[in-house]
Amino acid sequence: MYENSRKQFERAKLSIPGGVNSPVRAFKSVGGTPIFIKSAEGAYLFDEDGNKYIDYINSWGPMIMGHAYQPVTDAVHEQMKGSFSFGTPTSLETEMAELIKEMVPNIDLIRMVNSGTEACMSALRVARGYTGNNKFIKFDGCYHGHADAFLVNAGSGVATLEIQHVPGVTSAVAQDTLTAAYNNIEEVQELIAANKNEIAAIIIEPVGGNMGCIPPAPGFLQELRKVCDSENIVLIFDEVMTGFRLAAGGAQELYGVQADLVTFGKIIGGGLPVGAYGGRREIMECVAPAGKVYQAGTLSGNPLAMRAGYTLLNILNDGPDIYKELERTASSLQSRLQQAFSSAKFPVTINRVGSMMSIHFTNNQVNDYESAKSTDTEMFNKYFHHCLQNGIYLPPSAFESWFISTAITQKEIDKTVEVTKAFANLC
Repeated sequence: MYENSRKQFERAKLSIPGGVNSPVRAFKSVGGTPIFIKSAEGAYLFDEDGNKYIDYINSWGPMIMGHAYQPVTDAVHEQMKGSFSFGTPTSLETEMAELIKEMVPNIDLIRMVNSGTEACMSALRVARGYTGNNKFIKFDGCYHGHADAFLVNAGSGVATLEIQHVPGVTSAVAQDTLTAAYNNIEEVQELIAANKNEIAAIIIEPVGGNMGCIPPAPGFLQELRKVCDSENIVLIFDEVMTGFRLAAGGAQELYGVQADLVTFGKIIGGGLPVGAYGGRREIMECVAPAGKVYQAGTLSGNPLAMRAGYTLLNILNDGPDIYKELERTASSLQSRLQQAFSSAKFPVTINRVGSMMSIHFTNNQVNDYESAKSTDTEMFNKYFHHCLQNGIYLPPSAFESWFISTAITQKEIDKTVEVTKAFANLC
């Protein structure tokens, strides 16, 4: 069934560390051989062996309209006629910045970069430059990319591979990273009191997506905003996953909380490699050449990524019904999966915010990293492989969110429910 993927993986291991270019892809957590994808269209992935899968990853979020979405592919093809990269300013970068400012609350200035990691790394540097402080608070299980400072008690692949002390991250860097439990405002307040006037920023995924999908507790984000205001701390929302997915204005719009800086990832490139960070004018004017906080990149504002993202964001901005449709689809999937698991002899908890979702095999509420780690990951691994063998591609880790696209219809939901019912009756 996966013979060509196995061959490709063995070949890749001879030239690429672990055979993959991003660790979670290796299937090390769930076991087995990673599937090598050849193409994708709409709701489906197609692998090197000709197998077809319903896709609940969607390139970890950006394929919100499904794969090979025609308006975006047409725009990229048209842009390619004028070359791929200039390393110079273009009017398209300005148009993109203006569109993001129109859609997202509290952004006065925005800088394009090349990835979500680069966006978060840069936002933290700007917050430090603006405040003159070095320390910052992050939350256990949140993943903000692989910059050194963020790899302390991180989620995503770091959690999947159980690498909580990352070689290469010096103690000098790690000591400026303060960590608190997600959804625990008391721990945040204790850290601030113990490090008075030393904290530059608090960075958070407003909806956790790297320890499964973890919603913020009622009032938690609002309390973070209050404490940042009272202590002159920069509040950074990492919206690499939630931006333009949960609402046109992202989590800021959904929860009515404004951050000082916001980071974005590949959705603003329609799935092409890109990122951005933006926020309040007085903070962003610290960035060179307006200010002295240096950050640069030859491929920042790449015209292919800008054209793809501009096309996609315009569609999302003009179509509020898209988010209503995603909510209906995801809500239906959640409720029907819950029903499908009802006959199982093992416990299941399903978390969801909008079109982000995750299944946890536990009786308990999953609201932070510790509760996510306490779930039955072996049962998740069995469920993952059962789904894979029946044409459904889930994130290959118990610590990752699902991402649902508008290409998912009742047909795909029916298939997912049927496969899940069979699993519930088997175990």
